[in-house]
Amino acid sequence: MSAVEVRNAVKRYGALAALDEVTLAVPEGEFFGLLGPSGSGKTTLLRAIAGFVVPDSGEIRIDGQRIEGVPVHKRGIGMVFQNYALFPHLSVFDNVAFGLSVRGVPAGEIRSRVAEALRLVRLSGLEERRPRQLSGGQQQRVALARALVTRPKVLLLDEPLGALDKRLRQEMQVELKLIQRTVGITTIFVTHDQEEALTLSDRIAILSEGRLVQVGPPAEVYERPATRFAAEFLGEANLFAGRAEAGALRTPSGLAIFSALPLPPGREAILAVRPEKIQLADLAMRAPDGANRIEGRILRSIYSGSSIAYRVEVPGQELTVFEQNRAARAREEGAAVALTWAPEHSIPVAP
Repeated sequence: MSAVEVRNAVKRYGALAALDEVTLAVPEGEFFGLLGPSGSGKTTLLRAIAGFVVPDSGEIRIDGQRIEGVPVHKRGIGMVFQNYALFPHLSVFDNVAFGLSVRGVPAGEIRSRVAEALRLVRLSGLEERRPRQLSGGQQQRVALARALVTRPKVLLLDEPLGALDKRLRQEMQVELKLIQRTVGITTIFVTHDQEEALTLSDRIAILSEGRLVQVGPPAEVYERPATRFAAEFLGEANLFAGRAEAGALRTPSGLAIFSALPLPPGREAILAVRPEKIQLADLAMRAPDGANRIEGRILRSIYSGSSIAYRVEVPGQELTVFEQNRAARAREEGAAVALTWAPEHSIPVAP
């Protein structure tokens, strides 16, 4: 296992900064997620660590050693691509053995190491099959075995589950996390899938336009987003903008939104509230002491099985509210409702 450090990495393509002074550290054994929209720089950063992209400035270290100028095949890195990049004419055994063969590993050791890798990913007995004879999940595990069989210091995953359907992707998230924990290898993966990042990562980094927006454990980044971008990109968020007055945020439409966190008196501020933190009730319901309470009207509902998303009109804006599907039927559109939530769920975020 090895730690990975990136210090002040910059990569420009003309006027575009794919990486803009990126600095982060991944301790050994950590499962670290890079999350962001297309063009945010997450894949550029992964490829810079792998050696496929050369930063214009800054440095990258593995195990404390700078790796600028070190060829890709000598960096001690295993990589799994979104399309798996398996050789269609080779068997499962030969695909997994390929990296060992080109390194001149003796045949007997190749057999034992390939068998070990296939046991790890639960593909023993499929050694003679070709990739076209495998399911998508099996192909993904062959690619993972091929990356691990060389015993790399660091494992890099580029959208590793992106080609799978939703159910198989969820199953493979569990598999991938278990395999990573079993091997104990430092793993950095790129994804644009928020659920995948929250499920797999020990910590995540959100990137936007080549810059790090926020880094931290998934629950911390989700529950306490630092910026408006982080709040809106990781999950959904209702945003209230206004001026801080007497311990509350006063919106232009006259709403007073209370937060348990400090607000700058007399200054403009933004509060983010996650849709699942808000509770819907009849107008007659009184909110607990100190809680936020505003009144609104349901514009529409979106049924998704286990939950219902409501769009609710309140003075000056619309809000999204998630409610568990416990009732016999959804609330009617046009119904007047009260919305309540605790002040600790009103999170100040930077613009």
